[in-house]
Amino acid sequence: MTGKATPSLRDEVDKARQSAVSAIASATDTASLRKVAAELANKKSALNAIRAQLGKIEDAAEKKAVGQALSEATAEIESARVARENELGDAEFAAQVERERMDLTEFLTGPRRGTAHIVTQATERLEDVFIGLGFQVAEGPEVETDFYNFEALNMPASHPARSEFDTMFIEPFSDQHEANTVLLRTHTSPVQIRVMQSWKPPIYAIMPGRVFRRDTPDATHMPVFHQIEGLVIDKGITFAHLAGIIEAFTKAFFGNEFTSRLRPSFFPFTEPSAEFDIRRANGSWIELGGCGMVHPNVLAAGGIDPDEYTGFAFGFGIDRMAKERHGVEDIREMYTNDLRFLRQFT
Repeated sequence: MTGKATPSLRDEVDKARQSAVSAIASATDTASLRKVAAELANKKSALNAIRAQLGKIEDAAEKKAVGQALSEATAEIESARVARENELGDAEFAAQVERERMDLTEFLTGPRRGTAHIVTQATERLEDVFIGLGFQVAEGPEVETDFYNFEALNMPASHPARSEFDTMFIEPFSDQHEANTVLLRTHTSPVQIRVMQSWKPPIYAIMPGRVFRRDTPDATHMPVFHQIEGLVIDKGITFAHLAGIIEAFTKAFFGNEFTSRLRPSFFPFTEPSAEFDIRRANGSWIELGGCGMVHPNVLAAGGIDPDEYTGFAFGFGIDRMAKERHGVEDIREMYTNDLRFLRQFT
């Protein structure tokens, strides 16, 4: 084939390019586009037929010109195919989303769908208050061992304070645990030990959770209830810091018209220890929980050097907090599932 035929081949390349781009643009969905792409890749397609004739061109310069035209046409066709594929794919995905869309709008005029329980509301509010004071939230297992629930908290088997916890023991879940060493935790204090073992000081943490005791239900007690505990471990921590946190919490949670006070007490895991009360707006006082400086033995059990760090801990019942905040007379009412009661706190 002589050079005189080359301009004709280049014209054919241009016509094939235009035809391919037009066919790609005419594809109405990804399936038809794949069909067009398969036809263009076929050996009998216009461009591939021209490519087969390259070997018959005798003039090297002309062969190069036709080959370059083929390369440019192929690149343009591929670019058009990719652009069209993206365009069609986006459109089909949007159509699928529209077909499968579900209207999850809550109709305020319809039946009420429920709300967080009064104790859950209190827990979330307590967490918000303490996070605002610089604390982090920690959690631990409800099934505990004797070590974390008692021994690490300075209450060995012979300690008389253990009799105050009417504990529910469960069967050991492995041979490594002896009888009466696996239990449902009686307080959230075991989480303090786990935090000390896994976090490096300084530690500013709260531990909300559910606890279990063999209590007889009455107006102020339940066998399953909720506690929240706080733990601060740092250098130079004093009892004054504890009193300040208790007062800051009282005002943040209950309001500026409330205040707090500390009364001497005893707990095996803190020394010195105190009970803390809050004064209601009407001037009466109510006990909320216990607190104190973390006992050196507890710090050591948690892997903290008591000669380098000091700290304080506090804890109280969330159910009682909710009861006092909302003026509930009988704590058992919170768990009767009476909608007339629960809807007061939506």
